[in-house]
Amino acid sequence: MRPVQSGMDLNLLVALDVLLEECSVSGAAARLHLSEPAMSRTLGRIRKALGDPVLVRAGRSMVPTPHALALHPEVRAVVERARGLFSAAGQVDLRTLERTFTVLAHDAFAAAHAAALFARTAAQAPGVRLRFLGESHVDAPALREGTADLEVGVIDTTAPEVRVEQLYEDRMLAVVRPGHPLLDGPPTPERFAAGRHLGVSRRGRLHGPIDTALAELGLSRTVVGTVATYPAALFVLRSTDLVGLTTTRSRGLAEALGLVTVDIPLDLPALPFGLAWHPRHDADPAHAWLRGCIRERLAGEGL
Repeated sequence: MRPVQSGMDLNLLVALDVLLEECSVSGAAARLHLSEPAMSRTLGRIRKALGDPVLVRAGRSMVPTPHALALHPEVRAVVERARGLFSAAGQVDLRTLERTFTVLAHDAFAAAHAAALFARTAAQAPGVRLRFLGESHVDAPALREGTADLEVGVIDTTAPEVRVEQLYEDRMLAVVRPGHPLLDGPPTPERFAAGRHLGVSRRGRLHGPIDTALAELGLSRTVVGTVATYPAALFVLRSTDLVGLTTTRSRGLAEALGLVTVDIPLDLPALPFGLAWHPRHDADPAHAWLRGCIRERLAGEGL
């Protein structure tokens, strides 16, 4: 670990956080309302303090060094804690708030809700930017490390350092194209299992709760493959005889593409949909506002 020089200006942490988020001197300068020469001088001070280049040129862009990437979660956490300390408890001026929130969510959530959330942000907090990140195929403590501010979706973590707020329970539905053979009669377990199925899995898993429920009835299905997201699956289903999946709250996406949803004739576990965040955000009024926006959006429209 490179030694950090004593007497480092803690204001540099804010600049470092923004530089690593933007990977651009000009972008960071705009965010911090500085001139580019001033931002360049700040980057020089950060480099000297850390004994590391921090950002290096790669073609026409800049990329963070491995050391900078390793530091970023800690830097983000310190900056967020400082914001909480110096903010009036429970108060935030949304009109002047300058903040980027990273939301970890399935693509189906972004497809259904991002437009409304961007509109609300523009109206109430024009200096706020939302970054929606899709779920990774690798499990990582994104909330603890600060690479994500909020997770939205089916929360299955039991980590003690994560706050979880369940909003509702959802359930799975089958999705097929109009005229699909599954629509020719009642959706019995046997008829459902007889179809060729498309799975949705960020890890590419070919087996899941549906297969477990079918096995309990002495049945099995053929899964021809998987895609990583539900929106991608819907476009595949439009042009095939495959049977896919969605949820009751996301059925509007399927119907908007002309697809038909069908109840799955199996006893499947409910899907607990909610929010998750790190406790360091508990007293952050800006983060509480974002949680409220998403909570109200989900409660008010029911997809």
